Amino acid sequence: MGKTPYRPEQGAHHLPSLQIIRHANAHRALHEMNNKNDYKTTKLPQQGSIFFDDDEFEPVQQAKPAEKPSTASGNEEWRMHFASFGSGSSGNCAYIGNEHEGILVDCGVEPDHVFKELERNGIKMGKIKGIVLTHDHADHVRYVYKILRKYKNPRICVWCTNRCLNGMLRKHSISNRIKEYHKAIYHEIPFTLAGMKITAFKQSHDSEDCSGFMIEGGGRKFVISPDQGEITSRADFYMRQAQYLMIESNYDHAMLAAGSYPAYLKARVEGDKGHLDNKVTARFVADMWNPELKFVFLNHLSNDNNTPEIALHETRSALEAKGATVGDASYAPDQANCDVQLYALPRYDTSTWFVL
Repeated sequence: MGKTPYRPEQGAHHLPSLQIIRHANAHRALHEMNNKNDYKTTKLPQQGSIFFDDDEFEPVQQAKPAEKPSTASGNEEWRMHFASFGSGSSGNCAYIGNEHEGILVDCGVEPDHVFKELERNGIKMGKIKGIVLTHDHADHVRYVYKILRKYKNPRICVWCTNRCLNGMLRKHSISNRIKEYHKAIYHEIPFTLAGMKITAFKQSHDSEDCSGFMIEGGGRKFVISPDQGEITSRADFYMRQAQYLMIESNYDHAMLAAGSYPAYLKARVEGDKGHLDNKVTARFVADMWNPELKFVFLNHLSNDNNTPEIALHETRSALEAKGATVGDASYAPDQANCDVQLYALPRYDTSTWFVL
């Protein structure tokens, strides 16, 4: 069976004393006199970090005191960090935030592995401000209650739709007490978490209320579009806004057809509430490509009916046919200036820690 192509749609403050004011004015005058020097400062990248977005570190005329990073205001000091701890039917979990705080998207990977990788990259669990869930399948929610119970100070809440929560309680051995940690979200009504604006949108998958997310912070838009059998009009709308896109590329049609799956399971995978064929993903990414799209992460690759090489080849070829140059995320000098970077998220291992 072939895949039906996607269908795009259109308090009161204390006043300073006169003495303090005079002191401040004198200090300001001295500062302005010192700034007549010809010295320049240059912003340097943080050691060990990988930067995208065609970063150039241009000299500035004066050194200014460091400001606190803003939340989702677009301040260039706020850099979005992303890493995946596993992707596929064996388990899904990812971190999105900055170097100080962030969120987990899904909890289908063994917590000890997730915590170890977070701490290795300088993120303590106390800096995880919440967990957002895409849908209620076990490979996305298996360990959510374990994490909620283990880390109660500060309290972590789980953000998902009411139907997703009810689906978890019906299908899995998860305590009803998870309701105490639940924060209800609604499709296309934004909420704020860890300083980021997050908007959930509807996806087509055989689960209870499957959601994708557009996550905005530091002037960047990261769209997560996980399991889906077809690209709905609303998913299309949000993905076309992405600068950084995580999209499913689940199976190769020829491998699925020749594989050992029984007929009913093949039909389920290929159905409009199943998963995306590599070619459908590739055509969509090429069709939506524009200079604002910096990075494509292919996720949820099948272990039996796909390989990273096949999935990457399909999307790379489609993008190149549109005239885009495609980097391989190796960070080699000849790859850095490509129009878009393409990366397949590992099934079992932690991905590169990306600073976007």
